[in-house]
Order: sequence, then C-alpha cells, then structure tokens
Amino acid sequence: MMNSYINIKTETIKYVNACLLILILLIFTACQSDDDMPATPQDSTNGFWSIADKGWIFEFTDGNDVFYNTNAAGCSIQNDDFVLQDFFGFDFDLISENELVASSELSDSEIKFVRLPNQNPNCLPDQISDTEDPQVNFDHFWNIFNDYYAFFETRNIDWSQYEGLRDQITAENFYDTLEELVFLLEDGHVSITDENNAIQIESGNPKLYERLNANLSGDLIIENGDDYDALFNQKAITIVSKYLGGDFEIDEREKIIWGLINDDVGYILVSAMEGYGTNFNNELSTLNTVLDTIMNDLKESGVSKLILDMRFNDGGYDTVALNMVSRFMDQERVSYYKKARLGDGFTENKPFSVGPRGDFQFTGDIVLLTSPFTISAAELFTLCMKDLPNVTLVGENTNGAFSTILTHVLPNGAEIGLSNEIYSDAQGEVFEAIGIGPENQENRVPFLSTIDFQEEKDSGIERAFELLNN
Repeated sequence: MMNSYINIKTETIKYVNACLLILILLIFTACQSDDDMPATPQDSTNGFWSIADKGWIFEFTDGNDVFYNTNAAGCSIQNDDFVLQDFFGFDFDLISENELVASSELSDSEIKFVRLPNQNPNCLPDQISDTEDPQVNFDHFWNIFNDYYAFFETRNIDWSQYEGLRDQITAENFYDTLEELVFLLEDGHVSITDENNAIQIESGNPKLYERLNANLSGDLIIENGDDYDALFNQKAITIVSKYLGGDFEIDEREKIIWGLINDDVGYILVSAMEGYGTNFNNELSTLNTVLDTIMNDLKESGVSKLILDMRFNDGGYDTVALNMVSRFMDQERVSYYKKARLGDGFTENKPFSVGPRGDFQFTGDIVLLTSPFTISAAELFTLCMKDLPNVTLVGENTNGAFSTILTHVLPNGAEIGLSNEIYSDAQGEVFEAIGIGPENQENRVPFLSTIDFQEEKDSGIERAFELLNN
C-alpha cells in the first residue's frame, strides 16, 4: 500500500511540483478553451510576470515560455521549454493589464502574477547562472534559503554563520556540506535532488527515524524505507485482522481503509492526501465519491463513535485534506491561517474556513490518531480537526512540516525544496517543528513499539477504544 518514506516523499514533491507547474503552464490553454470566457489576445499575456514570495519569474512569448527562479545571488532557469497540454479544470482571469490570477481546485489559494515592465536584470541571457562551479552553486543554495525560508528562528538556526563556508566548498565536498546544513533544519519539507548525480537528501529523515525508533529495539529498528515498509505492513495486518476482524472496505486506489470495530465504533485509516484520481482534474471528484460511500456506510451502520487514523499519512494536497475535514463539520468555521515569507516580512495572513459537505456529516465522538509520520496536508487535517469539541487526539505529535514545498533550481540543475509558508490554527498558534499532539499525557501512545509487535496489538487503537467507551 505504501512505499518508503524517502520514495513517497520524493514522488509527492514531484507530483506537487508538477501540479504547480502544469497550473502555471496551462492556465493559458484553459483560457483559450473555455467557451464561457472571452478570447484573450495572445500578446495580452506576453512579457514578464513575477510571483514575488516564491522568487519566480515567467517569460511568456509566442514561442517557448521560460520559467526562472531568482535569489540574491542571481537567476537560474527551472524550465526553458514549456510543453502546453490540454488539461481542464484550471481557471484563468486577466484581472488587468498587469495582474494575472490562476486558481485550481487542488490549491486552497489563488496564484497571482504581477507583470514586470522589463526582465529582471539577473535573468537576461548573458546573466543566467548555468554552471557546475561548486562555489557559485553554494552561493545560490545559501541565498535561496536566506531569501525565502520561513523558519530559521523557529528551528533555532543562525543561517548567516554558514555563508562563509563558500570559500571551503569544492566539487568533492559540495553535497556533503549541503547535506550537513539541511540536516540542521530537521524539516520534512526541505530536500535536495540531483538526478544526474543520484543525489537525494531529505532534511527531515534523521529526526523522523529517531522519533519512530524511540520505542523500538533489536531487529525492529528502522534504518531505511524498506524497514519502515515492513513494519507498516505488519501493523496494517494487525489492524485489519484483530480490530476489524478481516471485514473492511478499501477504495480502488488503496488509500483509505474503513470498517467497524464493533456495533458502536467505526474506524477509518487514511494513508495519503493525494492520488485518488487518475489525473489532476478528477482528483477531488473521485475523492468525494469515495467519501460519499464511506459516510453513507457510517450512517447506515448507526455507529456513534469513530476512530480516525492519520498515523500512516504522508500528506499531499491541502484541498484533499479540507474535503475530508468537511465531512466532520457541523457548521462553517475558520480553521486555519496561512502566510508566506516575503522579503523581511510576510504576505497577508489569510484565513481559511471549512464548512459541512455531503449529505451526511459524522459529528459523534471522534478519536484522531497521529504520529511522527503524519505530515504536511495530513497535519493540516489535524490542525482543522483538533479544536472541534467532539475530537480527542491520541498518539504522538505530528511531524511539524506544514508548508507547501517551494522549489528552486541551482545553476547545476539540482532541485531545492524548502518551506516558505506559515500555517497557524484558528487562534493563531503555529505548530511548525513541534507538531500537533495530545494534550493529555495519558493519551500519548507510541505509533510503533516493540511491545505492540510482540503482543500483536495496537496500543493507539486500544487507547482510543477505551476513551470512546468511557
């Protein structure tokens, strides 16, 4: 059902990046193919457009379109040959001569482009950074984080002290040095990928494994993704056999398992916040068909209590998480706020509300299970659910990486992923780095433990069942 954390996370980043890229590329195709919108002259969008908080610049022409990223050290090209494909479901609106807005059901926010009168001087053809020089690449790496990363203070990192490492950088120690620096951040949304040199560095992996191994011993210790897979499968078998009695449902894409623990307690395990559809356009429609089925099953079963298991969930799309949240809402509520780093400040701290969706919403007693593996959009789900009066958290703190991943490319072609958005709950509290977990110490139950595997049980589910039956 689930690949290793490293592989899943890498594919997730690529999937999210592809979605953002296609959105950027295809809004123009969508505009031209939408019969309800007036035709827009091709040259009305030609020129240079900027998304300042992402450090992105786009050059739209009658030929190849070019996608640049900028930082204080210079400018690199992310993609110099956009291939436009006919995807639907993206809305485009040329607000004015100088403002372009794109929206997608897979994004909780609009993407706003501002027209530039001229190209950024660093992005002129003779100024583009395209080199293997390790010191130039280090300059870009350091400045990308210095310009756009949002959590140095939160993660207690003085980034300025590492700028001087530039003079010590060689081709031989380049990636070793970068790895040491990103490991300092312990951020599950920070990564370095160089496919040409088979380099994949995940900032959050060492801390994740440390947390997952805290209650494991001997042969159960996790050292890589394959080890995690083995424990995942073993734990999943225990859940469906011991607690669901082998009688359960699973969606076609094998992302959600649901069933009954007894006549009064239901159980839902959600392993991902993406991959429900066959493409970007039917992701949410397919998801909501699955959710309709699950909610109808819960209604017909007559259960009044529910265990929601997000311990295996490595994230995905925020809007997938929000669609799930809506099935447990009794009324519309402001559920979270979000802002992005912009220079020395931030963009507007925008509120996001979630209301009921579907014919039936489950509003009985809920225990939400979380773990260190609960990350990204799964954490957003937790953020939205935790304050509902009928929800109790059991398990461990979530991963503590909420931001949508911002991507930049180094002059040598390596891709950098980083966090530049700050999510807060309805009260304004930020859970980056620390994650969200149970307030009551008695409800703090390890996701993976030697004793659970030895006794073929799940202490998280047993604690949840105990709470629901008090």
